[in-house]
Amino acid sequence: MTARLVWENLKHKPMRSLLSVLLIGVPVTLVLSLVGLSHGLSEDAQTRARGVGADIIMRGASTSKVAISFSGTTINEKYIGLIEQYPHVKMALGVVVKPVELPLNVMGVDLAEFSRMNGGFTYLHGVPLQDPDNDVLIDKYYAAQRHAQVGSTLTIMGRPWRVSGIIQGGKLARIVVDKKRLQFLESANGKVSVIYVKLDNPALADQVVEELRKDENWADFNIDTMEAFTSMFSVNNIEQVRIFTYVVIGIGVLIGFAVVCLSMYMAVLQRTREIGILKSLGGSNSFILRIVVIEALTLGLFGTVLGILMSYGACWVIGALVPASIPMIIVYSWWPIALVITLAGTGLGSLYPGLSAARHDPIEALAYE
Repeated sequence: MTARLVWENLKHKPMRSLLSVLLIGVPVTLVLSLVGLSHGLSEDAQTRARGVGADIIMRGASTSKVAISFSGTTINEKYIGLIEQYPHVKMALGVVVKPVELPLNVMGVDLAEFSRMNGGFTYLHGVPLQDPDNDVLIDKYYAAQRHAQVGSTLTIMGRPWRVSGIIQGGKLARIVVDKKRLQFLESANGKVSVIYVKLDNPALADQVVEELRKDENWADFNIDTMEAFTSMFSVNNIEQVRIFTYVVIGIGVLIGFAVVCLSMYMAVLQRTREIGILKSLGGSNSFILRIVVIEALTLGLFGTVLGILMSYGACWVIGALVPASIPMIIVYSWWPIALVITLAGTGLGSLYPGLSAARHDPIEALAYE
């Protein structure tokens, strides 16, 4: 009987119900989109870092402990040869990093050395750099974002570059140029931003890192295993992202609370006579409160479903417009969390209207015009 009353109440004012569901769904979409963006950026960064094929990463001492930070082009290339003489080191690769479009970087790479480390890039279209001074490689996501193809001219770092090849992606960077050319443009000849180290036995990564840290030659470096480095990209390790997520969740709860409180309060005013009839037929205060709360929770449930559907729409739009800069994904594990958050907000928002309805005097309610 309760379910029937709730359903009929929702059908009685369809526009009010639909607007309530929409207004509840919007903050759900915001929360899921924010989570999808943060996880997408994190997973993309981890994938590209692991795709380098290195076991250890060495950064300048001025580098922040934040994983995405590099120290600029400050490391002398002479260290590469010294590192390669170290026990268990198979090879070392110096890379120049130049931030261009947050969160994108241009990477200066020696393609021959890069191929030695991991087999090189997979080319979907085009060929490797033909004119190192003017050619650029871009991955398929950046190509889609800039509507570029092989032979296109892109303005990057304030100068034109010809697209020599479009690569699969998932290795190192979305934008790749010749290392020496980028060193020249940055006035940093003989300098790199980061050194990737490949071992003859990856299982020895922790041991080699500890030995390197003890060596005074590397006292000016931040040295980590690639596993430790990529773990820094985890959303849970980035304090600012966590705080921002909690703020958005709080806003979502407040919006759900306000929408349901107003919606259900107006519904109670419109059904004063109905409530009087129910109470005159023996309906208890708890029965009236239960109807209001269940109706609110139903709105919250439908709002969550709509929010999930709209998050797919947001993911599609972002993927169509800026797939390289903002790699959003759908995080299924957050669906039940979003549902609990929404039901908490709608449940709290329904208490005042529900208690107000339960307190109605049946005689006054029946006489209500």
